[in-house]
Amino acid sequence: MDSLTLFCTASFIVAGGLYWFVCILGSAEQKGRRAHHLSGGSISHEKVQDKYKQYWTFFRRPKEIETADNVPAFVDTFYNLVTDIYEWGWGQSFHFSPSIPGKSHLDATKAHEQMAVDLLGVKPGDKILDAGCGVGGPMRAIAAHSGANVVGITINEYQVKRARIHNKKAGLDSLCEVVCGNFLEMPFADNTFDGVYSIEATCHAPKLEEVYAEIYRVLKPGSLYVSYEWVTTELFRADNSEHVEIIQGIERGDALPGLRHYSDIAEIAKKVGFEIVKEMDLAKPPSRPWWTRLKMGRIAYWRNHIIVTVLSALGIAPKGTVDVHEMLFKTADYLTRGGDTGIFTPMHMILCRKPEN
Repeated sequence: MDSLTLFCTASFIVAGGLYWFVCILGSAEQKGRRAHHLSGGSISHEKVQDKYKQYWTFFRRPKEIETADNVPAFVDTFYNLVTDIYEWGWGQSFHFSPSIPGKSHLDATKAHEQMAVDLLGVKPGDKILDAGCGVGGPMRAIAAHSGANVVGITINEYQVKRARIHNKKAGLDSLCEVVCGNFLEMPFADNTFDGVYSIEATCHAPKLEEVYAEIYRVLKPGSLYVSYEWVTTELFRADNSEHVEIIQGIERGDALPGLRHYSDIAEIAKKVGFEIVKEMDLAKPPSRPWWTRLKMGRIAYWRNHIIVTVLSALGIAPKGTVDVHEMLFKTADYLTRGGDTGIFTPMHMILCRKPEN
């Protein structure tokens, strides 16, 4: 084989390998973002790294993230930093779901979302609220499944823009509306909604009773509210240093003021006036592990990290994007350890009713 043929063959193999590595290997989900579009959300290109450093200052002054006044800025900064990376590497639904044998992660995610609205028992034309809607992945699945009109609220203006783009592209903008606001002080009148759901969102509230009280206020009497909560389980031990390390790693990597124990959820709901209809951990057997997708995605994480590093070095991705991606990679490990040890669940389900009177 002459030198030219050898060179052409080697070039073809390298090009094919790069195509497979960059375009095929990785998340099986349909992404709403591409790598060269990564940004800092509403944060300007040159300030992403500064905002990342500012995010970590909240944990050096933990008392600042225990009050409602400071949490909105804390959570807003986090979602400006991570939204594009979440969409690119995970998909449009920023939550977990139990694995379903023979089903893709996308199908399992939709089934998890559809179950939430099925529990509410709403009908086409009803008006329901998504409290903490992100870029609207669950909203679109739920609107398409139920025919209900879904109003989503998120603290992050960039997510509002992304959700509206996705809603229009999916042809669901007539059923899906997105509002920028704080779910601790929602811009809705009393008794507005025929149902409310929140999927792994209220964990960002400094005090759960504050967001539950707001949801209670805007929900019509006799209607239902369902939430999938991030909590520590009965296996968590506060005197176990490994347990504490795992939970703190999850909190710091996901903008959480502090994870609650599963036993607190129903008591808080009853405290604000709800009747408890049903409560269970959807991660318990026979459900398949929700963290399987994190384990399977390790190679994709490394692939993505290489891409982010290159794009950042070229000035295409903002400086600081590599730091954010590394933070999320480490957080994925803490989440996996939380699942493996059984001390953490992101899907403690509680179904509540607002009394008729």
